[in-house]
Amino acid sequence: MKSALVVGGSNGIGLSIALHLEGYDRVYIIDKQEPACPVPANVRYLPFDLLDKDYTLFDRLDESISTLVITAGYGRLALFSDVEEYEIERLFMVNTIGVIRILKHFYSKLHSATDDFHCAVMVSIAGIVSSPFFSIYGASKAALHRFIESVNVELEKAGAKNRVLEVSPGSIKGTNFSGGGTDLTQTEELALRIIERMMRKELLYIPQYEEIFRSVIARYREDAHAFGLESYEYKLKSGRIGSK
Repeated sequence: MKSALVVGGSNGIGLSIALHLEGYDRVYIIDKQEPACPVPANVRYLPFDLLDKDYTLFDRLDESISTLVITAGYGRLALFSDVEEYEIERLFMVNTIGVIRILKHFYSKLHSATDDFHCAVMVSIAGIVSSPFFSIYGASKAALHRFIESVNVELEKAGAKNRVLEVSPGSIKGTNFSGGGTDLTQTEELALRIIERMMRKELLYIPQYEEIFRSVIARYREDAHAFGLESYEYKLKSGRIGSK
């Protein structure tokens, strides 16, 4: 039996990826809420919250899983002074620690020198460049960015044939994160590109890199402080500060 697992697959880009994975007997969606639309017969939903302490669910699925996609994550635009302490812990638990724990459960498959295991993790461009009003979210994604970068080197030096694809987009239309809710017509193309790059075992995919983010990253590297000031003003004018 060939199975795939999409963590955070009940809406947005995660759901789109789950619905476009082909050739699997079973596609498991793990999320704290049910899928936002009807799913095919081979897609099975399993409820789980990344804030839970017990992650043994992932051990029970381990044998049949040959593809792992993690898209779970959240954040909100707010000044650090307006973020409650409990939010800091919850955000790192979901965006960083939970993701790393799941990867640890499947690490023996990733570490294989002979067996194919495909893996992709949704990070964020906010984990690569500074992002005022997103300080905690950006920090959680920056930690994940460095973790994946380092683990991929360890996998290569160990002779493993598998890699973790880091997907680091900006805002994605057709998702709850963008504020518009799930719209599969807007996420389909990106989902297919992520799957394609994951199957090729690439290391990093930044959607719209040539169109937008090559120059964004270059400006950040040239003067991180000036870039941060620019980013602050841009977000201030967006009208979304403090929105949940």
